[in-house]
Amino acid sequence: MKAIRRFTVRAVLPEQLGALEELAGNLRWSWHEPTRQLFARISPELWQQTGHDPIALLGAVDPARLAELANDYGYVDWANRLRDDLHAYLSEPRWYQGLDGTAPRSIAYFSPEFGIAAALPQYSGGLGILAGDHLKSASDLGVPLVGVGLFYRSGYFSQAISPDGWQVESYPVLDPDGLPLAVLRQPDGTAVQITLALPDGRALHARVWQAAVGRIRLLLLDTDIPENDDALRSVTDRLYGGGGEHRLLQELLLGIGGVRAIKVWAELTGMPEPEVFHTNEGHAGFLGVERISDLIGEGLTFDEGLQVVRAGTVFTTHTPVAAGIDRFERPLVERYFSTDLLPGVQVADVLALGAEDYPGGSPDVFNMAVMGLRLGQHANGVSKLHGQVSRRMFRGLWPGFDVDEVPIDSVTNGVHAPTWTDPMLRALAEERLGTTDTTAADWASGGLGDRDIWSVRTRMREQLVGDARRRVADAWEKQNPGGVAPAWMSELLDPSVLTIGFARRVPTYKRLTLMLHDPDRLRAILLNPERPVQIVIAGKSHPADEEGKRLIQKLVQFAAEPDIRTRMVFLPDYDIGMAQLLYPGTDVWLNNPLRPLEACGTSGMKAALNGALNLSILDGWWNEYYDGENGWAIPSADAAGDGSERDALEAEALYDLIENQIAPRFYERNGDGVPEAWVGQIRHTLSTLSPSLSADRMVREYVERMYLPASVFERRVSDDGYSGARALSAWKGRVRSAWQGVAVVHVESGGVDATPQVGDELHLRARIQLNGLTPDDVAVQVVYGRSQNGDELTEVRIRDLEVNEESSIGGAFEYTGTVELGRAGSFGYTVRIVPRNDLLLSSAELGLVAVAG
Repeated sequence: MKAIRRFTVRAVLPEQLGALEELAGNLRWSWHEPTRQLFARISPELWQQTGHDPIALLGAVDPARLAELANDYGYVDWANRLRDDLHAYLSEPRWYQGLDGTAPRSIAYFSPEFGIAAALPQYSGGLGILAGDHLKSASDLGVPLVGVGLFYRSGYFSQAISPDGWQVESYPVLDPDGLPLAVLRQPDGTAVQITLALPDGRALHARVWQAAVGRIRLLLLDTDIPENDDALRSVTDRLYGGGGEHRLLQELLLGIGGVRAIKVWAELTGMPEPEVFHTNEGHAGFLGVERISDLIGEGLTFDEGLQVVRAGTVFTTHTPVAAGIDRFERPLVERYFSTDLLPGVQVADVLALGAEDYPGGSPDVFNMAVMGLRLGQHANGVSKLHGQVSRRMFRGLWPGFDVDEVPIDSVTNGVHAPTWTDPMLRALAEERLGTTDTTAADWASGGLGDRDIWSVRTRMREQLVGDARRRVADAWEKQNPGGVAPAWMSELLDPSVLTIGFARRVPTYKRLTLMLHDPDRLRAILLNPERPVQIVIAGKSHPADEEGKRLIQKLVQFAAEPDIRTRMVFLPDYDIGMAQLLYPGTDVWLNNPLRPLEACGTSGMKAALNGALNLSILDGWWNEYYDGENGWAIPSADAAGDGSERDALEAEALYDLIENQIAPRFYERNGDGVPEAWVGQIRHTLSTLSPSLSADRMVREYVERMYLPASVFERRVSDDGYSGARALSAWKGRVRSAWQGVAVVHVESGGVDATPQVGDELHLRARIQLNGLTPDDVAVQVVYGRSQNGDELTEVRIRDLEVNEESSIGGAFEYTGTVELGRAGSFGYTVRIVPRNDLLLSSAELGLVAVAG
């Protein structure tokens, strides 16, 4: 019999155990091992059964056990000390507080999903896990972030695998009262409500949940409230569900509603409103137009408000393919903004922000990433290679400029070490190296023996094997109620065998089944009598991705064959809890996407933090960090004639590496049974990658390279009643109006003999028509480099020419300069004009350039 309603009744704790409620209410427990151990002590069995969720644990434990602990003075003292430690963590100055007084007092971080803990399932994959890690490291570093997202009543989805290998989705309804959340309330106790005006006189209402993520406050908007009709209550039903209009409503709520929620939260708490807004992908892009609407209310025009918003906005793009970008039908967006949704904002101005008005673009769609780039002066990809891909992908927004000048930078992702490093490895670092910070430990130290490292790595592999057996047996028993799991499941995997891990979302470009290209060869690798291999696989396909589901089915069916079913396993329902055992338990982490379609690929980072070696295509983060000793690079067959040939070549390379390099090294042991060469690679990986792959490094980069500059620009346009914004808007309008008449009229050169030599100086004189602009409005530059493949310049360098203002004749000016010929070989140059203003981050920012004909 099924219940018609479910809710969570929270435990009433004895007064002596009041610290437990406070500790459970702050998600710092998800990465603070001493606090996790405190809760585990209550009941190790329940701690396991509740998925390491303190609130669920306290609701399930026998009151008699709580009474027993309340009389255990040692336990009570332990809990109180950890509560005091939490208080110190929340209040003491940290890295950010050591920066000078110009650092922004508040920064908003918007994301459609946040992966913080398995107990708060508001994530689907890497984007959400990254957002969660960003908040955690910001907390550890003292960065004053406030996070904004949506609360999805069914999260993403729970995955099961049918007997024939097909992915089956279910959507368990979450009870927020049973989660580490609290409603944001007015002083009179009523819940804060955010309202958005919709077409046809309707309104969308949302309440605001708060989560404490260490020092960070995360606000989650929820539409499942009585004030909405049934259709609108379901707006926040699930992550990435529904069609175009449903998705648009979610993104309007996230961006516009999120800004409104921050304003109320800041007013209620006395916290400063953010100076910098960071949007993690384009889903939250409408936050910019909400802020412009507010500025219009303060007396600015739309374009003047745009200058303020751009100056203080950071936009991070995560997708390397156009198909991964949210694009809405233009009439749909027009309908939603032809309302009172944004006072003072005209529909045409909104539509222009997302218009694909460049070669190859579609006039019928509204592009969220394009809007993100137009609203964010500070933009970045998530690895160096992805930055390059993004500059090529979006170059149409900056016509006339070379790809390298497209103003999209890169900040390579990182992962939160305390969350993803196994407690056994942290304990080893503390015992032998004197620190629990594995990113700062001296892993090359002679005080740490090879046997110590290998022992921990073996125990982590044993831990994974035990977890995999339990998960597979549990999944079988759910499909066969009352049955007894087959005996072979208790022999699934072998703790002594070389273990390869592969886990991620399952779009086709990640090539889940590349390993199956030659089934007989893979079978021989798995069953090698001297050097056996086992593979542990996990991942979810989007519910609408039928091809992704077919890939899962193909792999599951292969892994179910009797001769290999103990050597290869697909674990259903991949989540944070599984991942925290999977990454440490694998010896090798496999990643074989189609290059360059992996923006970053942080799963391999998490494995590396635990001493696993990577086996990957040179894509994403691996492209910049692979050094020949921290793993293996699968050669990319970029010159292959077609996709099937490329798959064949890269699969063969994968097999060769496993058979001829990886397995032999793993099984080559000394007299103590330790693979010395392998452990040497583990030491090298931990020593060289741990600091670089840490989310602390990533967040510091965002602060120093994005947030601090954004706050400087924002203040410069906002101070003195937004005089800077007004002046910048007027200047841009004047430059755009005049630009059609700006031209390089004539260029002449001298100083170089008929046979130029290294060391010669090229003297340039250019006549420039500015069409009413002044020399202060522009930079005239010589662009030079190697001239190969026709007239195309490579290895480009740029130098400003100097104006002779007394030479002005009819609005034309003379510019001069010299270029030293510093290297031999082909040489070419041109002269160009670009806008110049101290409030531009890049000379390409306006997309205006005039080049010598």
